[in-house]
Amino acid sequence: MAQQAGRDEALSSIDAAVDRVLDGIPGDIVLGIPLGIGKPNRFVNALYARVVANPARRLRIVTALSLERPVGHGELEQHFLAPLVERVFTDYPDLQYVKDLRAGRLPPNVEICEFFMKTGDYLGNDEAQQRYISTNYTFVARDMAVQGMNVIAQAVAVRGEGPARQLSLSSNPDLTAEVAELLRADGRPLLTVAIINRKLPFMGNGALVEPGLFDLVVDDPAGTHALFGPPNAKVGTVDYAIGLHASSLVADGGTLQIGIGSLGDAIAQALIVRDRHGSEYRQILQALAGPELAGRELGRFDEGLYGCSEMFVNGFLKLIEAGIVRREVYPDTRLQQLVNDGRIGAAVTPATLQALLQCGRVRSPLAAEDLDFLQRLGVFKPEVRLHAGRLRLGDVTCGADLRDAADRAVIDRHLLGTRLLGGIFMTGGFFLGPNDFYERLRSLPPQALARIDMTRIDFINQLYGRLPGESELKRAQRRKARFMNTTMVVTLLGAAASDALENGQVVSGVGGQYNFVAMAHALPDARLLMMLRATHDHKDGLRSSIVWSYGNVTIPRHLRDLVVTEYGVADLRGQSDAEVVKRLLAVADSRFQDELIGQAKAHGKLEANWQLPEQHRHNLPQALEDKLHPWAQAGLLPDFPFGTDFTADELHIVRALKKLQHASEHPAELVTMAIKSLWERREAPQAYLQRLGLDEARSFKDLFVRRLFAGNL
Repeated sequence: MAQQAGRDEALSSIDAAVDRVLDGIPGDIVLGIPLGIGKPNRFVNALYARVVANPARRLRIVTALSLERPVGHGELEQHFLAPLVERVFTDYPDLQYVKDLRAGRLPPNVEICEFFMKTGDYLGNDEAQQRYISTNYTFVARDMAVQGMNVIAQAVAVRGEGPARQLSLSSNPDLTAEVAELLRADGRPLLTVAIINRKLPFMGNGALVEPGLFDLVVDDPAGTHALFGPPNAKVGTVDYAIGLHASSLVADGGTLQIGIGSLGDAIAQALIVRDRHGSEYRQILQALAGPELAGRELGRFDEGLYGCSEMFVNGFLKLIEAGIVRREVYPDTRLQQLVNDGRIGAAVTPATLQALLQCGRVRSPLAAEDLDFLQRLGVFKPEVRLHAGRLRLGDVTCGADLRDAADRAVIDRHLLGTRLLGGIFMTGGFFLGPNDFYERLRSLPPQALARIDMTRIDFINQLYGRLPGESELKRAQRRKARFMNTTMVVTLLGAAASDALENGQVVSGVGGQYNFVAMAHALPDARLLMMLRATHDHKDGLRSSIVWSYGNVTIPRHLRDLVVTEYGVADLRGQSDAEVVKRLLAVADSRFQDELIGQAKAHGKLEANWQLPEQHRHNLPQALEDKLHPWAQAGLLPDFPFGTDFTADELHIVRALKKLQHASEHPAELVTMAIKSLWERREAPQAYLQRLGLDEARSFKDLFVRRLFAGNL
């Protein structure tokens, strides 16, 4: 027998909620909490502390992306970050289990299982590596159930008071409802806990909390705190080159998925430049792509784009504000197909009703369910009534026969609405971004907010539908989709490694990458863009990110499609192995091309006499810098296209610290830097030295670091 839905019992204390959990779960507690900012941190900390203090109890936490305020790895970073963190993260409470896990002091009665880690944070952490769960995002609800989860806790947003109060899953409607449905339908015990955080933006549509989802709803002032707001990262030359190439593969009237970080910002800014500065955009792309520009998309967005992405990031909001993400999709397959075919538009006209009749979506005469559909979608005014076969609006009345000329004349003149309702231009599963991103979400006009649908991940990340007709609806909505994902390594035969190193150490996780790859191949007009920086710094020096082979595979080579590096686009779909190798060599860094060619020939994947065309022999960082620098100077490709939390002085310090960090990992470069700094004997501003704790340097080490820092300003 299926378990009953939640009770929505109100509590005013987090401690009381912890009591309920400990009293209601007699054995081991398996706690599920959302990824990112949907975690109720203070509730989790309180439960964790109580279990740690009682070795007779056991706690397993199943989650992903557990975020922690940055602290810095060395003294310089720590001094620099302290005031920045206080300013940006204010009262955001760190999760105690994260601190203990990082420090290797997790108690024996607590276990942390994550299915997606903050990138690179747990390399070399045996406990985290051993407890990692490798799964596709769409399978997480199932796999949480496999772990025996019996408690879900989530931070929620609130609107209104008393009987009018509404709750929203805000940033994280991705999994909670699906997990609750799955476990309750199976008759398994589950306690669901909502902790109100009044700093969370209130999102409607799929994020609205249905009655009975939660057993306990906790409104404790301690539950409200700042959201984790990572500052925008600098967008560098390589990011912009990749983003510009990617932006020229996006079709007007299509669907877009992008991710977080500097690459996501680069793509968004490139799309804005394409839409607003068409002539300059074409010049930039001509410089980057040359003769390979043929077939790229370079025009404005006359129809606009529909955003459909597991992660709703700052770049998407900027595209909404720029009027680029504006293509609305509708919750009805037939209607969506008519919109796709251009037979109807957002404005309601007599042709709208006629098209719906001709395709069989509504009948004539109209029945009650037909009228309900027409009103929900805005085709008919909401005040229209149907009784005994006649339509009525105030004093106006007519028959419901859409094929009768007299009835249609009255309907067309008096009963039709003005604009289709229920349109969505952005669908997301969770969001994460800088503080001004959250503030803009909190202050969005209702009409814009209504067109953003934060919803379940099983809707976003796959074409299969849990409801009748849902798969067909997704296919109709996601026309000309471009799924953009980032990877770490691509082999010369087209496989991608995105989640872990060759030795199995997990860098981040699979997340939704495979899901988007699968959709890109399943939709007839979709493409996958696997984005890749052509090189990466390694402890042993610079390495190519395009390699002959790699000991870990996230996406197998038979699912290869488009690979985008800063040096161009390699279209691999449907190509032979030899052609795949040649196309990837054309977008590889030229310092590694000969070695790669030799490996491919040695393994029989390239003709012995094949030569790389000369036009691809100049894939070098300086050449790229020369092409894009003028456009950065012109203001089209700024370091921080969407603003920054850093002050001007902090940016100067950051640049110098990054140079120092890079040099410290390359001894020869450090020697050169030291000689130059000692020779020039430059001095840093006193305020900078105070910020880094170097103003009263006495030891040789501190004086040396001070000199190096000053030399790099």
